[in-house]
Amino acid sequence: MILYTYPGSPICRPIAMFIADHDIDVEQRVVDLLAGEHFKTAFAAINPNNAVPVLEDGSFRLTESSAILKYLADVVESPAYPKALQARARVNSAMDWVNTGLYRTFGYGFCYPQVLAHLKWPDPTTQSLVLAAGQDGARKFLGVMNDHYLGGQNPWLCGDRMTIADYFSSGVLSLGELTGCDFAAWPHVQRWYQQMQDLPNWQSANAALYAWANAVKGPEYLRV
Repeated sequence: MILYTYPGSPICRPIAMFIADHDIDVEQRVVDLLAGEHFKTAFAAINPNNAVPVLEDGSFRLTESSAILKYLADVVESPAYPKALQARARVNSAMDWVNTGLYRTFGYGFCYPQVLAHLKWPDPTTQSLVLAAGQDGARKFLGVMNDHYLGGQNPWLCGDRMTIADYFSSGVLSLGELTGCDFAAWPHVQRWYQQMQDLPNWQSANAALYAWANAVKGPEYLRV
C-alpha cells in the first residue's frame, strides 16, 4: 500500500499514527504542499481534488482521511473500528461531526486564518469578524465535545475504548498547538487530548506539527 501524505496535515497525521500503532506495511510518499506539488499534473492524475491523503492498495485508490482510517482499520481488523452495528455507527457519527463541524470552525474558521497567509483576509475588519465567528463556533463545538462526547464517564469519544474517531479528532484538535490553545475551559477535552499525547507513537507521528508550531511562534494569537 502507498499513502500520499503531508506530515504537517492534521488529517494525514492521524493516519500515520494509526499505521504506526498497528504496524501496517504502508509506503508513505510525501506530497510537498508548500511547493504546490499537489497541483502538478502527476498528482492531479492521482487525485483531481489536489488534496492529500490518498491511499493506494494495488489498483484501488481511496481519498479522504476518514474513509482511509476506516479502510485500514478493516484491513487489519482493528478493534478501533468496532464491527457491532451501533458501536460502528457511533464512531461514524463522531467522525462526521468532527469533519463537518469542529474542523470547519476550529480549523478553517479560527486557526488557519491566523497562521496560513493564503487564508488570512486582507481587510483587517473582515479578518477580525471571521476570527470572532470562528472562535464562537469553536467554543460551541468544544463544549459539545466536552459535555456530550467525553462527559464525566467516557474516557474516549465513543465510550470506554479508543477508536479511529479519537485518532481523527486528535489531528484536528492539535491545530491548537499553532495558536497556543490549552483547552483549560473544557477539562474533559484537555484530559482526553493529554491522553492522546501520552500514546507511544504520538511524538513521532506529530513531529511535523511541533516543527510547524515552532515556525509560526511569535505573534500573539487569538485562542479559544
